[in-house]
Amino acid sequence: MTMTDHPLYHAQQDLVLYDTLSATKRPFTPIKAGKIGIYVCGMTVYDYCHMGHARVMVGFDVIVRWLRQLGYDVNYVRNITDIDDKIINRANENGETISALTERFIQAMWADEKALGCASPNQEPRATDHIDDMQAIINTLVNKNLAYQGGNGDVYYAVDKFAGYGKLSKRKLDEMQAGASERVAAADDKQNPFDFVLWKSAKPSEPHWQSPWGVGRPGWHIECSAMSTCCLGETFDIHGGGHDLQFPHHENEIAQSEGASGKSYANHWMHMGFINIDGEKMSKSLGNFFTIRDVLAKFHPETVRFFLLSSHYRSPVNFSDAALKESHTALSRIYQSLKSAETIGVIASDEQAWASQAGQDFAAAMNDDFNTAKAVSVLFGVAGEINRAIKAGEPNKAAAHAVVLKTLAAALNIAQLAPSEFLQAKIGADDGLSDELIEQKIAQRKQAKADKDFALADAIRDELKAAGIELEDSRAGTSWRRV
Repeated sequence: MTMTDHPLYHAQQDLVLYDTLSATKRPFTPIKAGKIGIYVCGMTVYDYCHMGHARVMVGFDVIVRWLRQLGYDVNYVRNITDIDDKIINRANENGETISALTERFIQAMWADEKALGCASPNQEPRATDHIDDMQAIINTLVNKNLAYQGGNGDVYYAVDKFAGYGKLSKRKLDEMQAGASERVAAADDKQNPFDFVLWKSAKPSEPHWQSPWGVGRPGWHIECSAMSTCCLGETFDIHGGGHDLQFPHHENEIAQSEGASGKSYANHWMHMGFINIDGEKMSKSLGNFFTIRDVLAKFHPETVRFFLLSSHYRSPVNFSDAALKESHTALSRIYQSLKSAETIGVIASDEQAWASQAGQDFAAAMNDDFNTAKAVSVLFGVAGEINRAIKAGEPNKAAAHAVVLKTLAAALNIAQLAPSEFLQAKIGADDGLSDELIEQKIAQRKQAKADKDFALADAIRDELKAAGIELEDSRAGTSWRRV
């Protein structure tokens, strides 16, 4: 079967995306038929990734997976910021080289990404590999009188000379206040407080490169303009990142890129919602962040991924251990249904799964601005159909639904493990009972039932239930899962 015969092929024309710039949801049409270029602002590698980064990783991983499921050839680019004030400061604090620091945290980022079930981007450009590209853009901006060199040697972008400044974040320049962002800094040699640095003059002991404006290093914003256009061209399909990057980072990218090229920069802008802790945005600056590896030490990676996908990508998500435990219980329902059907033969194909009503409903949800929350609800509906078919003694129908469930869940890269593997996964840091102890108690309960000591058997079941362990008896024996 060719892609044009696949049930999802014609679903391309139904894809609708919300665009932050126009603040509207509109049909998506790529610049080149069948091909999509997407650039996502990646991590500044000076520390371990936190759950805010996890949302960007998982969110765009699913977006790219779905675009490919629809048959698009996707070039997914996510940069690595490996030169920045924070990197320099952290390396100095640690007494290590910048290269040693950044390489260590790049490896940690890749490990986190892999653990969360995310595929690697097609390209991961590093800022330090694109200094010449940055200088070329800066030189163009200076020649166009859109940038100037201040008295201290820094080169600034003159925001009041770009007519569209503020169009992404819906801010008017004359209403802005200096200091509105940690990335907006006042300086004596700026013509406007919101002029931002393109090239920083060298300071003692800092890494630096030769340039027409003296030795120095690039500003943060120019890095992404250079890397995105180098990898995808002056105009590309989708630009994404966290919600907090709308201003000033993405606003400044637009000003730089469009000021230099005279062309539209990105056709669609997508932003992931915040991860909140007690109603406040999770961030390192507020000190209320949780690293991905700390969370994965307590919860199964699929639980974390499922938690992030259970909300629409633009919506804020409230993070807590309780919320993750709820996600684990919810995902366990899907796995329990698959476990109930796993001994039944497979009688349906991938194409039949997508052609089913559930497949159509799932595709409609994903094509509506990647509504993973609604797509997940479709999975629960199919899980319910499996359970009803088994209860009604209809094994063929249960098997068909199981294939549909596995196929649709694969588009989100969840529910792909052996059911018993996930159902016995640890939930939280204080589960109390080890797997070995649980098995011992199940064996004790089995012996108690053989001895007709039903009071003891019931007491063991109650003890395990109180510890969050649910037993399921069948002819094959007793299985268990954490709830």
